[in-house]
Amino acid sequence: MKLSSLKVGVDVPWVTSWTGEPSLGVGPCPSVGGALAILQSDNPGQGKPLYSQNHAVRQRLSVRDMRCPMCGHPTLANDRWTQVAHPVAAGRLRADRRGGWLPAELSDDSILVDAGAIAPLHRACVDRSLRYCPHLKADPHIDVRRFPDRWIVLPLMARAEASAQLFLARPTPARTAAVIGFLQLCGLTGERDPAWRGAGS
Repeated sequence: MKLSSLKVGVDVPWVTSWTGEPSLGVGPCPSVGGALAILQSDNPGQGKPLYSQNHAVRQRLSVRDMRCPMCGHPTLANDRWTQVAHPVAAGRLRADRRGGWLPAELSDDSILVDAGAIAPLHRACVDRSLRYCPHLKADPHIDVRRFPDRWIVLPLMARAEASAQLFLARPTPARTAAVIGFLQLCGLTGERDPAWRGAGS
């Protein structure tokens, strides 16, 4: 497959998938400590960019290592920005069945900055992406803000057909297993909203 003239981390976000990066199925992945996860070949720049699709492994690395999804370099504590995250109460995530992995000791009225599957960017990368990305330019919900100094990483699970080796026998009928797809990131603000139930109704 042809190498693109587009530069990864400049013209195309580092976290973006390319047509030359097929799925490799499911298996243990170092990006999540060897847990079962969706795997994908790593050939950024091969073929054409799939702007609407994050690369499974690079997405997890971006959240785990606080690597900017635009340029791929680590972000520092004084230069971490989010452009799509919004404050939400932990209880609202739990009520919407998106907070099952939140620590039990985190109270429902704790305010989180829910960044979803998008790690913080450098401020310069935020500005570049807002200048050139048509999707971001058209998004009325862009809200650029500093990312909190503390955060929680949550696995976003997917269902995948399990190979026979996982069950030590050929599954009949085929069985599915829960595997990690992406990682979700929630910043801890230290703020509370006792009226969170009314705000989310």
